[in-house]
Amino acid sequence: MGHIKKIALEACDRAYDSQLIRVFDHRVESYFDIPDGLCSETYKYYELAFCRPDKVLEKKEGLGEVLNGDRLANALYDLKFAVNNTGAVLCQQKLNRGDVAKFRDAIINDFYYQMYYDDLPLWAFIGKVEDGSLTVDGKGPKYFLFTHVQFDALYNGNQVIEIHAFSDPSHVVDVTEDIDVKVEFTYSIIWNGTSTPYKNRMDRFSGASLLPVLHQTHLFSFLNSIVILILLLGLLTVLFMRHLKNDLRKWSIGDEDEEKEVGWKYIHGDVFRCPTNLPLFSAVLGCGTQLLIMVFVLFVLAFVGVFYPYSRGALSSSIFISYTLTSAAAGYTSASFCSQYAETGWERSVFLAGILFVGPFISTAFILNILATYFSATAALPLGTIFVIFLIHALVAFPLIVLGGVTGHRYKSDLQSSPVTKKSPREIPSLAWYRKTPAQMFLAGLLPFSAIVLELHNLCATIWGYKIYTSPGILFITFVILIILTALLSVGLTYFQLTVEDHEWWWRSVLRGGSTAIFMFTYCIYFFFKSNMSGILQTSLFFGYSACLCYAFFLMLGAVSFQASLLFVRRIYFAVKRPGNEPAGGEKVMRRWKEVSVGGRIVIPETWGQEDLLKDWIDYSTFDKLLAPKGVGLAREALVAEVRRGCGMSNLRV
Repeated sequence: MGHIKKIALEACDRAYDSQLIRVFDHRVESYFDIPDGLCSETYKYYELAFCRPDKVLEKKEGLGEVLNGDRLANALYDLKFAVNNTGAVLCQQKLNRGDVAKFRDAIINDFYYQMYYDDLPLWAFIGKVEDGSLTVDGKGPKYFLFTHVQFDALYNGNQVIEIHAFSDPSHVVDVTEDIDVKVEFTYSIIWNGTSTPYKNRMDRFSGASLLPVLHQTHLFSFLNSIVILILLLGLLTVLFMRHLKNDLRKWSIGDEDEEKEVGWKYIHGDVFRCPTNLPLFSAVLGCGTQLLIMVFVLFVLAFVGVFYPYSRGALSSSIFISYTLTSAAAGYTSASFCSQYAETGWERSVFLAGILFVGPFISTAFILNILATYFSATAALPLGTIFVIFLIHALVAFPLIVLGGVTGHRYKSDLQSSPVTKKSPREIPSLAWYRKTPAQMFLAGLLPFSAIVLELHNLCATIWGYKIYTSPGILFITFVILIILTALLSVGLTYFQLTVEDHEWWWRSVLRGGSTAIFMFTYCIYFFFKSNMSGILQTSLFFGYSACLCYAFFLMLGAVSFQASLLFVRRIYFAVKRPGNEPAGGEKVMRRWKEVSVGGRIVIPETWGQEDLLKDWIDYSTFDKLLAPKGVGLAREALVAEVRRGCGMSNLRV
């Protein structure tokens, strides 16, 4: 279905005394059925042959309003505050065949127009369709254009509290056939007093989310998320208490027979190996951190009341400003992380952080803007707005990200864990299919997605439809649960990966966290086909901006997932490397001697095949003194000397 969206009625002051309130036509929207919602495609109001003034004056909009697609223009409605008027003639219009065809197409697609009166939104449909069974001649369907609008307004003192618009079905014109038609457009307005204070006039829009059905939906979504979180917390608690704690205990008491089962200890020389393409990896972390901070800033603004229902452009402008100001966080995070592992390359990581999200988003928006301009939709941004956006990004965002990068490089944090790695990476054993990246991405994405799917539906219905989302608290809790689930799953799957001696966990942790965004985009595809939307413009706008939104979530959740895994990996390897948890050198040698001795004789062939055990011995100072001057080639003599001293076996033979 389709609709005309907005006529806006506004005045320069909030208090009125029998004065004229100017009326502004806003836009025409195309309107499509979706599950519990609508999806809109917007056009300017005067794209249809409504009564128009001699000179159309477009209201000057802010940046956020332009980004939101708001296009206000003056209208002919002569409405005075607290003055009733019935049957007023707006204009007499002669519609040619083209005008009739446009109106009929708008009626077929259920177009409606939206108005603003003193910042209060109101709507009315353009026309109606009657099936053949309802018409007098039995032929049909018939299409009728509404020619009369009834306004009902409420006021308290000298302030407007509430207003509604209704299309009168008794005043219609048949536009079924392509013939010239004369139409007289009329309107009426009735004023009534109310005791509702001015400060509460927006409550009726906020209360839309408290309707029984919507309230039950939010409640069920919240309980669903909590249950999944509790189950996952219980599972990981059992895992870590029974397995990881036992692993650390075995290492600390030196139980060599059981130590073989603790595979993650053997890759301590590879687990902190720098990931491939470090600048890009650092940019992903920087960009994801920036977006995460931006989301929390938006929630803070929502809690303090910046976003109220139908606050035109407030959300769009807040997103743009907060993203611009948080650019420093992207530069700082990417440069700081990159500088911890390499002296060079941090400049490239800062550059990539600056374009990793903005680049694809601007490219998508540019293509969609050309398409919207072709269809004369209000989603098309004027050239002046595009220039202002690029100017702000060049003069504010770019310097901030560079400043953050320089600061991050200069004041980089020290590693909490030793980054010492072996010269050659350890060979990764053959892995079962369920331990590989696709299977882990599926699991890590499915559980968080199942916890947020109901709120995701409400969010999509708000972005693409008429629904009003007025529950930022529930949305915030859902987002926090999503973050926690992503972090917990990342930690658990990283542990499973390390236990099979797979040390390439860096990029995989990012992919595991970001996989939830893949499920989100899959749901967007389902949402689209359930909506009955069609046409190039509808399809392009929906999938283009949905892809950008899911890509932002991929970066955010990927950064969260990696940071959680990094904290976990540093924690367990730091626990292993603590002096109190590490057996003495003599104890380790005794265990090695028992393992390699046969009948009291130590057998060390030229090709030993147990270099991992020798590697552990070399880490001790006793062997450092023996091996450093002579080289590793004398390891056999060093081993014998150590065993004789520790065991008192003077007759030990080799």
